[in-house]
Amino acid sequence: MIIKRSTLLRNTLRTAAICALGVSTLVNAQTLHRGIGGEPGTLDPNHVSGNWEDFVVGDLFMGLVTQDMNGNSIPGMAKDWTINDDGTVYTFNLRTDTGWSDGKPVTAQDFVFGIQRILNPATAAKYAYVLYPILNAEAINKGEQKDLSQLGVKALDTHTLQITLKAHTPYFLDQLTHYTAYPLPQHVVEKHGNRWVKAGNMVSNGAYQLTEWLPQTHIKARKNPNFFDTDNVAIDNVTYYPTEDRAAALKRFRAGELDMNYEFPVDQFSWLKKNMAAETRVSPQLGTYYYPLNMRNPKLQDVRVRKALSMAINREIITEKVLKTGEIPAYSFVPPGLGNYKAQTLSFKGLPYGTAIKQAQALMEQAGYSKDNPLALQLRYNTHDAHKKIAVAVAAMWKKIYVKTELTNAEVAVHYNELKVSNFEVARAGWLADYPDAQNFLSLLEPTPNNYGGYNNAQFNQLMNKAAVTLDPVTRAGYMQQAERIAMDEFATIPIYYYVNLNLVSDKVKGWQPNLMDSHRTRWMSLAD
Repeated sequence: MIIKRSTLLRNTLRTAAICALGVSTLVNAQTLHRGIGGEPGTLDPNHVSGNWEDFVVGDLFMGLVTQDMNGNSIPGMAKDWTINDDGTVYTFNLRTDTGWSDGKPVTAQDFVFGIQRILNPATAAKYAYVLYPILNAEAINKGEQKDLSQLGVKALDTHTLQITLKAHTPYFLDQLTHYTAYPLPQHVVEKHGNRWVKAGNMVSNGAYQLTEWLPQTHIKARKNPNFFDTDNVAIDNVTYYPTEDRAAALKRFRAGELDMNYEFPVDQFSWLKKNMAAETRVSPQLGTYYYPLNMRNPKLQDVRVRKALSMAINREIITEKVLKTGEIPAYSFVPPGLGNYKAQTLSFKGLPYGTAIKQAQALMEQAGYSKDNPLALQLRYNTHDAHKKIAVAVAAMWKKIYVKTELTNAEVAVHYNELKVSNFEVARAGWLADYPDAQNFLSLLEPTPNNYGGYNNAQFNQLMNKAAVTLDPVTRAGYMQQAERIAMDEFATIPIYYYVNLNLVSDKVKGWQPNLMDSHRTRWMSLAD
């Protein structure tokens, strides 16, 4: 066998390399240049909320359970676990062969600390509700229970963690892949406070560790030498770019400056299919693109107005003429295809669009609006070519039913901050499943921080509470279906389409696999020479 001299030299250098304080000095080390779609607001697992942040945080940290390259749940920091007979007590045995990037061991107490911190009301974590299946988690997060020791998360010893749930939760293991359940380095958080996430302070337990963060420019990470599987992690360094401008990102991808990018400009899809088919990856995704309606605003408290706004949107035109990348028109909030759950569709599904417009006009007239007295609405969206195209199309459709629409856009972090504080009338939002269960979508209409529109229906909440403690999967699905039916009949939000994954992936990137969760951890990838 003939070995190329360059390959032999590279392997020799790799073997002989000495890493001072873990800093890679490898010659020809593999570096992945990854566009993530937006600028992270934070890298604190207790405060992140978007997939563009998860692309980074999911490389830096690993929970009890993690995801493989196909998006399936597999053991992570827990090498194995046992579950009691009624499905309420989980006992996890932690790995002893992986540690924090500063060399200190990851312990069961680090999980207790992280989960207590996110549920502590003082942390004000918008995603804390994901962990409400845990015993006393909701009461602690709402300030009703002050004693954190009453939380159903205990360190039985250094490497044994026990979690007790308030009721059997069939999707709990999948939930543990989510960043809300990541361990936190207690020794670092307590030393640096909120500055613990800064490069130079942060330590992590995933395949990578943070080395640099220049806002609006890039984030850099390198392999964590204390990660249990580091010898099988092929990519040495990752640079993440906040590629909010998809057209500019496409240019950088074509120039070889990016090896992969989350999403691409939809108006270039035909050209991409013709000229870069192998690198243009489109696949099904578990997610819903929707418009929250701010129920606190008197304009939107009339169900006739909400129904008319939803009816006037021609979802088929948006998916087939505006996007043209395979999205499916959405007539339910929960996407189809989730186990034994039957998504509840809007009442006007199947109605010819012309008829829908006439009925929507009549509803608006009943509510007191007309051509001479239009409803003035502000529609917010975050900066993105597709979001803008959809907003422009929707504004034209709403004009037919006496709505004068003002379009406002902002970069993604600012946009979602405005939604969090209810500074909007109608806005663009999207939800990509954290775990494959209808509850993950319907929870957005419960009294949680991600319920941007403030929808609050007592019967809906009661049905969701029943579902949360119901063991039988069919009965549980039935409660959630009844809840979604109520929300769809009240036009609590406007579902527009179900997502597909849109990615640009260079042919030199190996190990990238399409999956419904659009989960692509760098540890599974490599770069061809």
